[in-house]
Amino acid sequence: MVANRLQSFLHRYHFVPPAGELFWESHRAWWAGLTVSATERLRIRQDLATLDHLRPQLAEVDAELARLSTEAPWVKDVPLLMQLPGFGLLTVMTVLGAVGDITRFETAKHLVGYAGLGSSVHDSGQTHRGGRITKQGRKDLRRVLIEAAWTAVQRHPHWKREFERLTARMAKGKAIVTVARKLLVAVWHVLSKRVVDVHADPHVVGLKFFAWSWKLTAEQQHGLTRRQFVRFHLMQLGLGNDLTHIQRGGTKRPLAPVAEMLTLRPELQADA
Repeated sequence: MVANRLQSFLHRYHFVPPAGELFWESHRAWWAGLTVSATERLRIRQDLATLDHLRPQLAEVDAELARLSTEAPWVKDVPLLMQLPGFGLLTVMTVLGAVGDITRFETAKHLVGYAGLGSSVHDSGQTHRGGRITKQGRKDLRRVLIEAAWTAVQRHPHWKREFERLTARMAKGKAIVTVARKLLVAVWHVLSKRVVDVHADPHVVGLKFFAWSWKLTAEQQHGLTRRQFVRFHLMQLGLGNDLTHIQRGGTKRPLAPVAEMLTLRPELQADA
């Protein structure tokens, strides 16, 4: 909330920040030099101080979520959800924490209703029409799904096309809620059926698995190197056996060969 407030302040006054992380210590002189009123300068100082105070606590939470992601019952479901667009570790653990055992939900419709993303119905006896979402379910689940939906429509070709199709006949706000609802249906399918998402991009999923591994200790990776860790989880999903490396920008990160992982983890033979 504090970070969003500071970013909104910059947009409101058309300030262009320096390159890099907006709230780095090295940028504090830039913040202090902004030509604003004394009251606004006070608010900026207090907001930055709040971020400094919260950062160590957030780091502890991140570390705990990373630890939990490698332990039962979460570890078996984390890779399944990471294949969905917009689902990083924080989103995945938030969804799993809110949903719990997926078998509680007999159908995807039940899960959508639990999240409050189903449409309300207005029935006067003469007309029957859908209204806004109910918002009667888990607020935390709705929030992360909306955030994931925005990422999906910006970065994933399938969901970008879906969003464009929806916005041709409805407002962007309703369209993004519809995408969020569709993503939650995908959550139900991949968790309940233990299947690969048909729109999963192996390269992007591999990038997420690398990002996941960077948050883990060697012990939490269960004796695997990073390149083995990423290959192991890709093979569990049946994705990317033809990939030899994952590239981000100008950096190529090699993956362990499939044969190497089959030797280390023979149980993967069925997935290879």
